[in-house]
Amino acid sequence: MELKNMSLREFALEVASSSPAPGGGSVAAYAGAQGFALVAMVCRLTIGKEKFSAVQDEMKSLLAIVEKKQESMLALVDDDTEGFKAVMKALSLPKNSDEEKALRREALEEATLMAAVIPLHTARECLAGLRELPGLLDKGNPNALSDMGVAALMFKSGLEGALYNVQINAIGLKSPEKKEDLLTKCKALRSEGNGLFEACQGKVLERLK
Repeated sequence: MELKNMSLREFALEVASSSPAPGGGSVAAYAGAQGFALVAMVCRLTIGKEKFSAVQDEMKSLLAIVEKKQESMLALVDDDTEGFKAVMKALSLPKNSDEEKALRREALEEATLMAAVIPLHTARECLAGLRELPGLLDKGNPNALSDMGVAALMFKSGLEGALYNVQINAIGLKSPEKKEDLLTKCKALRSEGNGLFEACQGKVLERLK
């Protein structure tokens, strides 16, 4: 069964098992999916309300976007686990001859790069979610303020968790150029994400006084 089709309990138990996958990368992607789910909920709580008539089209447009993003994040829950399995498969290749060792190194490098690129996609999607929140906080239904705050937390957790997974795979790469490129991208994503989260959290906390 695909992870995204499991019940909440089944997924939690699968994560809690002795198997190393699904692990932090899949959980990070699921956090992002929950963030987009909350944004979708806020959009729906805003659409159709006379009080928010000026932003109806904007909310409908955002809803269409985040529904697709949520599905993308759920797919990444499975993708991340598949990326880990590819690394394990490469590690299990024979290394009895120089030729086999070379093929194994090549396969491992390719699989490790893929295992880094998948959570990089997760991180970018979570950052995209954070970018939507300042406007939603200003224009969305204020009765859902706490939900928007939790969405920010989910995106921040998903972003940071995904970046951890990018970095741990990046340091396993033999190519210094690819490693440096990934780590540079992580730094930029983390910096922007931290700034957006702090701005969102500041708005939420100020309005909760």
